[in-house]
Amino acid sequence: MRPKQARTAARLGDGTPVSLGGIRNSTGDSFFCWQGDVLVVNILGKPAASKDAIGKPKGTQLKVSVTAAPKGGRATDHMVRFLAPLFGVTVADIEVVFGQENVNKQLRIRAPRKLPAVFTQQTLLEP
Repeated sequence: MRPKQARTAARLGDGTPVSLGGIRNSTGDSFFCWQGDVLVVNILGKPAASKDAIGKPKGTQLKVSVTAAPKGGRATDHMVRFLAPLFGVTVADIEVVFGQENVNKQLRIRAPRKLPAVFTQQTLLEP
């Protein structure tokens, strides 16, 4: 008999704990989707990297590397500060839906004025 795997707890933007098992992938088969003027992005984070960078999509997540160490959510905070100018928004326009202290994250970016190339490449590949 195999032991049960624990589900990692996540927190909504307001700090409310939720089980990751109860969160539905709202982005479908892509790493992002639009909900009105809000861009929802699933992230696979890589903390303590050699440089801050947006990588390639991996399944339904976008790889994002940051130089910050993964201590107390600091890497996620650094990631938000890194991504804000790339999307032409302020830090306050990016909400971490879940994954503040986890490599698996979901961000909501309010009314981005720019999109990094990986988003336009993905759009061109879709039928």
